[in-house]
Amino acid sequence: MGGQADRRTILVTSLLVLAGLIALYSASAPFSLRHFGSDTSMLVRQVVAALLGVAALAVLAAADYRRLAAINDLLLLGAFALTVATVLPLGIGDGRWLTLGPASFQPTELLKFSLVLYLASSLARKGDRVRTFLDGVLPYLIVLGVLAAVVVNQPDLGMVLVLGAVTLAMLFFAGARLRHLAGVALGCAPLVFLAVRFAPYRMARLLSFLNPYAHSETSGYQTIQSLIAVGSGGLFGRGLGASRAKLFYLPQSHNDFIAAVVAEELGFVGMVAMLGLLGFLVWRAFVIAERAPDRLGRLLALGIGFAFAFQTLVNLGVVVGLLPVTGLTLPFLSNGGSSLIVTLAMVGVLLSISRREALR
Repeated sequence: MGGQADRRTILVTSLLVLAGLIALYSASAPFSLRHFGSDTSMLVRQVVAALLGVAALAVLAAADYRRLAAINDLLLLGAFALTVATVLPLGIGDGRWLTLGPASFQPTELLKFSLVLYLASSLARKGDRVRTFLDGVLPYLIVLGVLAAVVVNQPDLGMVLVLGAVTLAMLFFAGARLRHLAGVALGCAPLVFLAVRFAPYRMARLLSFLNPYAHSETSGYQTIQSLIAVGSGGLFGRGLGASRAKLFYLPQSHNDFIAAVVAEELGFVGMVAMLGLLGFLVWRAFVIAERAPDRLGRLLALGIGFAFAFQTLVNLGVVVGLLPVTGLTLPFLSNGGSSLIVTLAMVGVLLSISRREALR
């Protein structure tokens, strides 16, 4: 038996899904028409993903999150195995994607979700031992290192950063010592530098971030076009559907840079509204964490809320030129069925936790 799910979370999630479909159609219509023969082709696929995601949300909201946590090891191993399959010469992997017939899936999205679940479950059992380095921090760094070694070879350094940030944040939420976490962060910095230094395309992204106009025809082109789109939106924007950047001036306008199209069409006011919805969802996750009936629920809600917030901030930082291009999607808005399905599934877990608040 459970209580009532958090209605505010349901409402804001519904608004984000609707806004995401509208934004995606506007941003993807020219690309979809040119490459698939219909301006609604990409929208239809995103609608299918939204329906699957809502189904996953409903199932997980109705289930007991503690039962899901009981199989966290299996879920993490399964997601890791699928991620490994993307880098093996099996004929079903294509970089970050697994392709099975007409369907494709990005397993690192599931890996992100399963890592949050694993960390919450394990840290809830560990208790105060998390304050020691050898028993409380090091085991999770080893797990992170194994996951990162595979993901960085897809290659997807952006998702590695998400997995690392989620791990450190959840260790902090669980009570790990700040000096241990600060030491880990400093120790990881050289590894990130090496991952950038020995991948020419990553190094080009870093150099173009530092001075995009010196690379205006190559790696800096995308950032410049994104800034032009954001700046041309002004206060109220050009109007829904009136973006010029999406007419093949801005690469990935329906993926990583969809926020630039939103800013161009709806202006500063539209961007604030979009950020308000995403921020409200993160706030509800933290409220649910505060009211959670147990340590597991608290850590799960905090981890999910942090994952949403971190990925959103990194994506927007790239769009406005404050961060190098990472390839991370904007939750709910960017094109990508895997991202949308997993995001809605994570909201389902939040609702499951909220339903049990009344039972305390």
